[in-house]
Amino acid sequence: MTQARTRIAYDFAVLRVVPRVHLGAFVNVGVAVHARTEEFLALKAITDERQLSLRAPGVDAELLARYLRSCIAICAGDAAAGPMALAPPSERFHWLTAPRSDVLQSSPVHEGIGEDPRLALEKLYDEYVAIDARDASPERW
Repeated sequence: MTQARTRIAYDFAVLRVVPRVHLGAFVNVGVAVHARTEEFLALKAITDERQLSLRAPGVDAELLARYLRSCIAICAGDAAAGPMALAPPSERFHWLTAPRSDVLQSSPVHEGIGEDPRLALEKLYDEYVAIDARDASPERW
């Protein structure tokens, strides 16, 4: 008899760079996954300045990379990232995905279900961020 696999519900959001906020065009740079029942929260994002500058010409890639590294640390609960990193995972996820009118924004929150939120993070990153790298060219902007 086969053993039933546990299904885990999770929420996810795509982090995106909006170089010209007034125009609304964006490029995806990261994915956050939150599985409340597993107390799982993680963010995978591009932090390489060269890659960021290729995807979003004209944006301060160094500053953007610092912001993304800070968001990764907050999701990981790294105390060195400040007081927000000490909040429960659900609060950190809601903080990260709160609507803002800035160069770094979150997509709406979406739902998913799977066996492993870590695996979901990798698959979502490949689908929404890595594939975007193939289309990243200055001509887009």
